[in-house]
Amino acid sequence: MILLVPADSPAARAGAYAQDDDVTAVMELTDVAPVSVPHRVRGRAWVAGWLTAVRGRERGIAAKLLTERHPAGPPPGGMGWMMLRLEVGEAQVDDLWGESRVAAEDFAAARPDPLARHEVELLQHLAAAHPAQLDRLTALLGDQAAAAAADHRPVPLALDRYGMRLRYCRRQEGFDVRFEFPDPVTDVMGLRREMHRLFEAAGWED
Repeated sequence: MILLVPADSPAARAGAYAQDDDVTAVMELTDVAPVSVPHRVRGRAWVAGWLTAVRGRERGIAAKLLTERHPAGPPPGGMGWMMLRLEVGEAQVDDLWGESRVAAEDFAAARPDPLARHEVELLQHLAAAHPAQLDRLTALLGDQAAAAAADHRPVPLALDRYGMRLRYCRRQEGFDVRFEFPDPVTDVMGLRREMHRLFEAAGWED
């Protein structure tokens, strides 16, 4: 894993003097919902491993990789920034789906969900432009869940290729409901088709 950190940060200072695997590090990531809901933290992850500076010929390769993956970010070769490598030993995730450990080889083989880079925009659009359709999805819940959802406002909390999660909110309380897609979607066009089918199943008419 390649990290771009401020050159005057403690991580940069530690990486600059690191030799082989003598500096261990733990990186904590927090996932916050991009819409306003009670308890906005959707999950946390911890990635542990060994920290070293990116040096020599590897700097060009790492800089190209960072620029391709994050074109809007700071330039990897720019003043005030330093590239570090975190050799991952293990990772741990605690999110909406539960808590689990991730082996280093599984972490390296993982690929982003095809909707990940669009999720913020999509969730904010659903919340702002389609509250009536979201409210109508309550019709797809069982009697007990539908009764619990009364007087609650459904807010889209998470979206991935397998489905959408709503949080039914009232004041500072709420509960989650997951709506699964029949088949995983591979792009935004596929998501639009599945959302249209979901709204139709709930009895929504344009």
